[in-house]
Amino acid sequence: MNNKWINYGGLVLVAVVWGANFGISRLAMESFNPVVFSFLRFGLAIPIFFLILKLTEGSVGIPWRMVPKLALIGLFGVTLLEITVMYSIKYTTLANASLLNVAPWPIFAALFAPLFIRESITLRLIVGGAISIVGVCFVILGGGEGFSLSSENMLGNAMAFGVSIIGALYNLSSMSLMKQYSVLRISTWIIAFGSLFMLPLTFGKWGQTDWSALNTGHYMSIGYNVLICTVLAFVVWNYCMIKVGATRSNFFRYAVPAAAVIAGYFMFDERITPLQMCGAACMAAGLVWISIERKRPAEKPVLLSKSPKGQTV
Repeated sequence: MNNKWINYGGLVLVAVVWGANFGISRLAMESFNPVVFSFLRFGLAIPIFFLILKLTEGSVGIPWRMVPKLALIGLFGVTLLEITVMYSIKYTTLANASLLNVAPWPIFAALFAPLFIRESITLRLIVGGAISIVGVCFVILGGGEGFSLSSENMLGNAMAFGVSIIGALYNLSSMSLMKQYSVLRISTWIIAFGSLFMLPLTFGKWGQTDWSALNTGHYMSIGYNVLICTVLAFVVWNYCMIKVGATRSNFFRYAVPAAAVIAGYFMFDERITPLQMCGAACMAAGLVWISIERKRPAEKPVLLSKSPKGQTV
């Protein structure tokens, strides 16, 4: 099979995993404090990331000069991003949060891309992205909640919109580093720093969870978030993003709301409307249109003399 389709398939798979997690996390939030649950997701993934990194690459260190960059990306791309997502859902409707979290993200990725990497925006990408945006709007707005412009939702709406900006910058900044070091190494350290900054935010919140009342379902939701949504999904997404390109790959996030709607159907008996099915078809058509674009011939790289690497941590 063409490697291009494997990479696109990986992006869709991760989007489905993240979409299904809306339903799984909603169930978990009935028992966990949101900040504690997010810390468990990323904190428990750290030793797994480092173990895989050691077994596959033989070392886990990074140059000291990389520490400030990775720490800053971890602070914004993991700590701030995840906390903002949680509270945007708290202060606005699920439909508002889903739409404003997802729809503008690829647009900001395309706008900010020239600041970090060299990627061209083609007419096919613009047309396919526009079709996908229409589709994702139908998927989200076709549900029972609809989109609300009520003043009581404005704070949550602003936070949800901010997620798209932070997320796009996080993707682009980490992608530039993944061209110097492996996807696994960069992902490991970003999550490690992000979890470290998130830890103080959990102080005083651990007692809000009745740990004795947790059942098998709760532990399975933690396992899904740690192993599937974090370890597997982050590595697969970042690897495929390097191959496909940040601008193009971020449009595949539009599969997340569709997967969330399907998860709601199976887990909460939520009805899927004809408008949502139409939106899913539009979204799929847009993504397929983007995927079949032929890759332009790569420019010949300019050879640069290698400088000695710094010491590692």
